[in-house]
Amino acid sequence: MSIMLTDTKLEAIAEKVHNQVRLSMEDGLYLFESPDLLGIAQLANQVNIKKNGQSVYFIENMYINPTNVCEANCGFCGFKRKPGQEGAYTMDEAALLEYVEQRWNDNIREFHIVGGHNNELPFDYYLDTIRTLKKHYPHVTVKAYTGAEIEFFSRISGLTMKEVLEELMKAGLDTLPGGGAEILTERYRAKMSPEKASTDQWLEAHEIAHGLGLQTHATMLYGSIESMEERLIHMDRLRQLQDRTNGFMVFIPLAMQPRSVKAGLKRRTSAFDDMRTLAISRLMLDNFDHIKAYWINIGVQLTQMALTFGSSDIHGTLIEERISHSVGALTSQGITREELIYLIKSAGKTPVERDTFYNVIKEY
Repeated sequence: MSIMLTDTKLEAIAEKVHNQVRLSMEDGLYLFESPDLLGIAQLANQVNIKKNGQSVYFIENMYINPTNVCEANCGFCGFKRKPGQEGAYTMDEAALLEYVEQRWNDNIREFHIVGGHNNELPFDYYLDTIRTLKKHYPHVTVKAYTGAEIEFFSRISGLTMKEVLEELMKAGLDTLPGGGAEILTERYRAKMSPEKASTDQWLEAHEIAHGLGLQTHATMLYGSIESMEERLIHMDRLRQLQDRTNGFMVFIPLAMQPRSVKAGLKRRTSAFDDMRTLAISRLMLDNFDHIKAYWINIGVQLTQMALTFGSSDIHGTLIEERISHSVGALTSQGITREELIYLIKSAGKTPVERDTFYNVIKEY
């Protein structure tokens, strides 16, 4: 596949990509600076086609947030509430089952569960949430609790993170979502999520999970106070862990949403930044099979564009996403299977319905 570069400085990077030589931090920094966005897109597209051909994956899944009560004070969150605050909620078993039943369809293959760090609840509550879902929907994969939540459970239970994960797996946990990573540098975490797991703790939670046989997900929340170098440090830390464990299935860059729907457009990431970040992710994370374009945060049209910028996955139906929408995401809270298939087909790609672990259910 021939590539047209208007920036001759990209030629050395293109040579590395062609020869499957790992890109350095310096390469990554230049990719963020280069004016040739379409050249970078072509490189990322070439890497993705080598890994995935024309296939683009999606899943029918349901998003569940059992509680929005949280001890943490993250600078980017509009979802959390303090105990007793207006709008605070915690689902009991009946409310959880009613929530699922009202939104259920027989194609759903995954429950995606994240919530607040509610320290008024015992660890057993979080175990029981999984047990309840597995009892009533035994065939549905449970993707639950971020690396930050695993560290939080360790603190409230007195168990090690390994013991926490073992108990969750006994209850029916199948995989961890990628959230809670934000940006994996301590400068960022001290400012934006000081009460949550440190960089090392988040990485350790996933490394332990991989060691126990779980395959997991990884995210990056970009577009606030982080530098381009910090984005690359984040990718490099994931890349190093993946070298050791090969336990990550996919990387999901998440565009920061403004704190309010009324916030000025200048507070959102630009389309150029979204596309560049996706493409650079594909080029830097050479040991990841998939880069996901998250339509909730960047919208369906940019998600479609992302399919030629290195992305091989557009996530899923979600049914009712709450966390990004609580801080001003402008997209709908769910999408139909038909819309996802149309999105992929009209980009000239092949829609592939998958399960959580990228096993093919059906090609369209």
